[in-house]
Amino acid sequence: MPDPFSYRADPAIPPFDDSAPVAVMDAECALCSWGARMIHRLDRTGTTRICPVQSPLGAALLRHYGMQPGNPESWLFIADGTAHRDFDAVIAAGRRFGGWGWPTQILRLLPRTARDWLYARVARNRYALFGRSSFCALPDPAFQRRLLRGTETSG
Repeated sequence: MPDPFSYRADPAIPPFDDSAPVAVMDAECALCSWGARMIHRLDRTGTTRICPVQSPLGAALLRHYGMQPGNPESWLFIADGTAHRDFDAVIAAGRRFGGWGWPTQILRLLPRTARDWLYARVARNRYALFGRSSFCALPDPAFQRRLLRGTETSG
């Protein structure tokens, strides 16, 4: 992964407020929708933002970190300018949220190769296993305020 906050120097990244963590995830996946709702519940600070992969900002951040927006394995958690991907993103988010987020730390017990293999299998088959569901359509106003789409201004 590039240096912390490296995306700030990337002209392809739309301006956004990066003063709080950002989770970049598929807005059309039921598993990701569940994950976004869990972030909303577990983040007691209420500051973590959720950015759809399908948005200009989400796609640009993925490309910046060498990932493809259409790739089902694309999931980022950016905190303090540092990007984490895949299960490492889940682990970093769980550690940051604490409380009920701590069970994610069990993933650290798996060797990286096994963790990466498991993540890839679930990610590639997530629509077949869990279906589709848009978290952008969730009616909760507090949840909607967390969404970043790449049209916001820097904070």
